[in-house]
Amino acid sequence: MRTTHHAGPPDAPAAPVDPAADGAPAGIDERTEPAVRLSGWSVRTRVAIHTARLAARLSRAAGRAGGVIGGRVALALDPGVLTELARPRTTVLVTGTNGKTTTTAMVAAALGVLGPVASNRSGANMPDGLVAALADQPSAPYAALEVDEAHLAAVLAVTAPAVVVLLNLSRDQIDRVGEVRRLERALRRALAACPAVTVVANCDDILVSSVAAATGRPVWVSAGAAWRADATACPHCGDVVRDRSGQWWCRCGFARPRPDWIVRRQSVRTPEGLCVPLAAGVPGKANLGNAAMAAAAAVSLGVPLLPALHGIGSIGEVAGRYRLFDHQGRRARLLLAKNPAGWRETLAVITAHDLPVVLVVNGREADGRDLSWLWDVPFDNLVGRSVIVSGECHLDLAARLVYAQVAHTVVPDPLAAIAQLPAGPIDVIANYTAFRDLTRRLNHGR
Repeated sequence: MRTTHHAGPPDAPAAPVDPAADGAPAGIDERTEPAVRLSGWSVRTRVAIHTARLAARLSRAAGRAGGVIGGRVALALDPGVLTELARPRTTVLVTGTNGKTTTTAMVAAALGVLGPVASNRSGANMPDGLVAALADQPSAPYAALEVDEAHLAAVLAVTAPAVVVLLNLSRDQIDRVGEVRRLERALRRALAACPAVTVVANCDDILVSSVAAATGRPVWVSAGAAWRADATACPHCGDVVRDRSGQWWCRCGFARPRPDWIVRRQSVRTPEGLCVPLAAGVPGKANLGNAAMAAAAAVSLGVPLLPALHGIGSIGEVAGRYRLFDHQGRRARLLLAKNPAGWRETLAVITAHDLPVVLVVNGREADGRDLSWLWDVPFDNLVGRSVIVSGECHLDLAARLVYAQVAHTVVPDPLAAIAQLPAGPIDVIANYTAFRDLTRRLNHGR
C-alpha cells in the first residue's frame, strides 16, 4: 500500500517558536496550527491558508456556503497550495459520474477509525473546493476528497494520493465535460502514469474497468452497474461488448476482471472469502455498491473491516441528499439526480412505494444546458403516479413526460408544487442547481 510520509506525528507537541524568527505571517498562531509548522510550509503557503480560512469565515457570516471562496483566494495567493496541503496526509480521491459525494462521506467515516479526516463534505469537488476543505482542517492526517472526474488528472498530478476510487463513468453534461469515451481515455492515461497508487474500481462498469486495467494496483469490486448505454462498444477495439448475466467481454480479449470484493444483496464478500453484512444508511441498491467501494478503500489503508463498515453504515443525509423536510404539512424526501444514469438509479429508489413525486429540472451551466439527456431517462416508470413538473425547464420536462405517457401537472415553483400536493409524504427529485436552490430556500424558510 502506498501512503504519504508525515513530517512528524500529527499530535506532536509544538516546541516554542518565535514567529518573527522563522517568518510566520502575522495572525497565525503556530501553537494552534501544528500541521503548518510540522509540514515546513513556506510563508507564502501559510499566508494563503490563513487568508483562505478568513475568507471562508466571512463568507459564511454573510450567509453564503463558504465552501469554495477560501480555496479560490488561496490558489490566487499560492498556485502550489494544493500540493502543500496534501503533502503531509494519506489521501483518498473519489471520482466517477454518480455517487461521489455519498461515497466520499462513507470513506471519510471509515478512515475516521484511524484519526481525523479532512473532507470536502459539501461536494465542492474542483481544485478550489479541495483547497478549501484541506485548509479548513490543516492538522488532519487523512483526507477523503471527492474530485470532479474531468479534473482528476490535474489533481492526481499535485496530490500524490494513496488510493483512487473509480465508481462509474457515463454521459454527463456533454456541453461542459465532453464525450464520456474521451474522458475514459484521459483518465486511463493519467492513472497509468501513477503505478504506485491503489485504484479501487467497479469491475461491473466497462469504462471504469478499461481505466483501472491500465494501472499497477487495481482492487476490483463488483458493485453493480445498472447503466450500460454508454459502453455498448469496446473502448479498446470498438467491437460490440457481449454481456451474459453480468459477465461481459469483447472478442479482442478485454473482459470483466475477476472481482476481489463482491456485493450480494445485503452482504459483501471480501478478498479472503468472508461474507459480512453490508448496510448503508442511505437508500438504493447503488449505495450498497458505494458502501463496498468505500470499505475496500479503507481496508487497503489498514482500517479493520468491521469498524470500517460500522462507520460507513452511520452515514445518512449527505450534503442534503436524502434529507427529510416538512413544508406546509408535507413530509418530503429530497433526492438528487443529474444525468440519465443517476435518474435511473433514483427512480429505482422510489419504486418501492406509490408516493406523489415532484420533478425539478434546471438547465444552467452547472447542470449542462443541453437537455437532450431527458429523453434517455425511463420516466415511463412513473405511469400511474401523482406527478408535478417544476423548475426553470419545466416545459422541456413536461414535453418529455407527454411522450412517456405520464400524466402530470406543471407548477414552475418547486415549493408551490410541494404545497399543491395532499398532506403527507412525497418524494422530490431535482437536478444539480435545482437541488441546491431548493435546499437553500428550505434552510432559510422561504
